[in-house]
Amino acid sequence: MSERQIHSVSAEIAGRMMTLEAGRVAEQADGAVIVRYGDTMLLATVVGAKEAREGTDFFPLTVDYEEKMYAAGKIPGNFFKREGKPTTTAILVSRLTDRPLRPLFPKGFYNEVQVIITTFSIDMVNDPGPLAIVGASAALAISDLPFAGPVGAVQVGHIDGSLVINPAMPDIERSRLDLVVAGTNDAVLMVEAGAYELTEDEMLDAVMQGHAICKQICDLQTQLVALCGKPKRPFTPPAEDTSLDDLVSAYVGNRLKEAMNHPDKMVREEGISGLKEDVLTHFTADEPEEMVQERAQEVARVFERLLKETVRSAILSDGLRVDGRALNEIRPISIEVGLIPRVHGSALFARGQTQALTITTLGSPSEEQRLDDLGVETTKRYMHHYNFPPFSTGEARRLGSPRRRDIGHGALAERSLYAVLPEESEFPYTMRLVSEILSSNGSSSMASVCGSSLSLMDAGAPIKRPVAGVAMGLVTGPDNAWRVLTDIQGVEDALGDMDFKVAGTTEGITGLQMDIKTTGITYEIMREAFAQAREGRLFILDKMNAVIVNPREDVSPYAPRIITIQIPIEKIGALIGPGGKTIRGIIEQTGATIDVEDDGRVFIATADGEAAKQAVSIVEGLTREAKVGDIFLGKVVRIMPYGAFVNVLPGKDGMVHVSELAEGRVENVEDVVQIGDEVNVMVIDVDEGSGKISLSRRAVLTGESPEDRKAAGAAPRSGGGRSDRGGSRGDRDRSGPRNGDRPRPRRRD
Repeated sequence: MSERQIHSVSAEIAGRMMTLEAGRVAEQADGAVIVRYGDTMLLATVVGAKEAREGTDFFPLTVDYEEKMYAAGKIPGNFFKREGKPTTTAILVSRLTDRPLRPLFPKGFYNEVQVIITTFSIDMVNDPGPLAIVGASAALAISDLPFAGPVGAVQVGHIDGSLVINPAMPDIERSRLDLVVAGTNDAVLMVEAGAYELTEDEMLDAVMQGHAICKQICDLQTQLVALCGKPKRPFTPPAEDTSLDDLVSAYVGNRLKEAMNHPDKMVREEGISGLKEDVLTHFTADEPEEMVQERAQEVARVFERLLKETVRSAILSDGLRVDGRALNEIRPISIEVGLIPRVHGSALFARGQTQALTITTLGSPSEEQRLDDLGVETTKRYMHHYNFPPFSTGEARRLGSPRRRDIGHGALAERSLYAVLPEESEFPYTMRLVSEILSSNGSSSMASVCGSSLSLMDAGAPIKRPVAGVAMGLVTGPDNAWRVLTDIQGVEDALGDMDFKVAGTTEGITGLQMDIKTTGITYEIMREAFAQAREGRLFILDKMNAVIVNPREDVSPYAPRIITIQIPIEKIGALIGPGGKTIRGIIEQTGATIDVEDDGRVFIATADGEAAKQAVSIVEGLTREAKVGDIFLGKVVRIMPYGAFVNVLPGKDGMVHVSELAEGRVENVEDVVQIGDEVNVMVIDVDEGSGKISLSRRAVLTGESPEDRKAAGAAPRSGGGRSDRGGSRGDRDRSGPRNGDRPRPRRRD
């Protein structure tokens, strides 16, 4: 066996060393590269089938990002203590990696290709997401697969007023921008971002600066290819048989344009489908039976080419869209809020034939999602889930768990609204939004952004500003001709060259996602898309504001009310009790949900107002500290000749000296109070050393304040013990009060 040859290249990227290494591991893969940036290390491998599977007419590329918990020194938290199905983060990184790679394979290449990225080490400083794209690109670049890369990828932040390339993972928490840019040396291929209302110019500047670093990473991969790249396997795209094109075009005539130009998707598809059946029947009528299927497939491909050419030509040459809209025109919008009973918030947003129903559910802080992945965050109080049932497109297919597309669209909507969410201190609810796509004809993810913003306001969540989203498209043609389309529908998405989704408020962009089907777009096109998207977004926001302009003043009566109490940190243990016994008892007694934070915040959540008051009273009683001037309704628990001990807080008694029992002179304590009596008393002194509390009933009766007593020179009497109802040791040992405390006998005449 020959000795392994290890090839390595390195370059400084954003102040840290990035290293690409090949040859050490995974020698049977077609390409394998280890990427290291700081102490974050990934292995990217690629394997491609030698032949296309028979009957395949699409490119079967799969990308799997494998999160290994050992990479962060963690043991998986599930029952089996091993990695299971991909986490949401893993699915999103897989999609992030797939999107810039797919356009760089040649048209007609239908061999199955599998990319697997495995996390070896995560340093919690360098985000593995962009590195997954770099590793996958490098593995493809050194393989023999026909890949027109390499592709670079970086993360861009906006921190303290400046753009930062590949910011540290903890710094993203205070960044106004979390942007991933991927591109070749020539053009940008993919953009994904969440932002705190950045302007279009700021966002474009971030993309441009990120792309400049992508070029450096592409150069690094080119160096690795020069060291160990394999010769590319020969691939010649299958020649398109155009012999039928003119015949089919002549037979169809203007009927395709007539069938295609209709605003209703179902009518349009029925017309196109009927015409297609007519064409298939006409051009297979004279074929032998054994050749009919092959001939029908050939005619169908010609018809699809003609359809695509007709749609694109009409847009480029005439500015004419299939539904008759102008290039920057948005489809009719309808909005309803509060239409679902019992739920905490709901909104139905429809744009053309795309319809999203979003429902908001508010929960207590304990219902936040706990994350078991390799990220910095361990919990999440805001979740957005997106469902795309088959009936939304008039299809019948098996229902199952959410697909990668569904998870990706939900994450985009979630990211787009994050910037306007209220702080936990202002609105301590866990928020779950679910967007049900009831009808889809393009841009359902952006419809769910609009619906979610409306639903949150209907639920009474005090978001900073409404958010709207719009999807932009692009059609390119010969001689560098191009047109940007606003609010694309399904056919324009399928036949176009770009899907550019922009969400934001009146102040700026909060979410961005761009995918292209060509080998890149220019900054000029991006600038035009940004400008047109802003125009469309403001138009949609006006429509939304006409229905609901501010969040409801109060949450739904069916939502839990959350009351926040601040207790001393040292009292947390008393509230929780041994093994959680005390807090469980309060929950069982009141039915409220109680969450205790490490900083002493206590959240009490229940839809029952009386239960909330009861829970608050118990918690305050367990954790409250008596202060001079506080007035309590307490119970007399013990009587001594010199005074009465009154329970004012759970486990805490104070003493009312005989001289403080009433306005006049008291000869006998039991003449005023008995054990079990409830009396109003004021705290007149708290001994800082012993914690003993001195109380006065007389101060309550006379309305005397602590300041009045101090001005009059009244001296407080020694109070009761911290929590011993039996009194102090001295109290127990003495048969009576001290001489100085004994009431003087009356003088006999």
